[in-house]
Amino acid sequence: MTTSNTISSPPLGALVDSAPAKAPQLTTLTGRFVTLVPLDPEAHGGSLYEKSHGEERESLWRYLFDGPYPNRPAFDTRLRQMAASKDPLFFSILDQGSRVAVGFASYLRIEPAHRGIEVGSILFTPALQRTPGATEAMYLMARHVFEDLGYRRYEWKCNSLNEPSRRAALRLGFTFEGIFRQHMILKGRNRDTAWYAMLDSEWPTRKANFEQWLSPTNFDREGRQRQSLAQMNGLPAGRPHL
Repeated sequence: MTTSNTISSPPLGALVDSAPAKAPQLTTLTGRFVTLVPLDPEAHGGSLYEKSHGEERESLWRYLFDGPYPNRPAFDTRLRQMAASKDPLFFSILDQGSRVAVGFASYLRIEPAHRGIEVGSILFTPALQRTPGATEAMYLMARHVFEDLGYRRYEWKCNSLNEPSRRAALRLGFTFEGIFRQHMILKGRNRDTAWYAMLDSEWPTRKANFEQWLSPTNFDREGRQRQSLAQMNGLPAGRPHL
């Protein structure tokens, strides 16, 4: 009987290119349905306030860190803070036809050294919700992250109780990674946070699915989708997906 004196080395992660990603800058991302531009309180404040405030729209702010606001001046003050921020870095979402602001979104938790970045602080007003433009806005932001800036991890996080956001993450091609329990205290309440991510290795397939879904051939004359993005991304049929 022979014995080996070889001592195996502890496992280590795979070697990766350690060059940092680029930090996102305020830029313009143009699509067929929407354009993302740097948030401009003067140009976009009126439309954003009108489309996101009122008793019937309070639910838009339920899971966000702030809002709704008691009046337009308070909202404008917050928009100026958002416009001056570098992390989160905010963009207004403009309807391509009217050029009116119908929502906003941001890049945050920006870590160029680790090539990780998150999309969040998303507000889709009723004028944008459940439209091709809403999906296109998320496609444009993801494409910019992976193809222009060189990130390898793109994150989506939300309150674990926010079922619409959780369904949206899966529909858009993010993978569920777990729940961070008692992660935050938000508006005086506990928040457990659901974590999702998309990797650079997954992006080519996700990009193809986005572009197939957004193609004019995927919509009939009434604007109804022929095939759902959820199914393209491998989710089972018959479930409600945004």
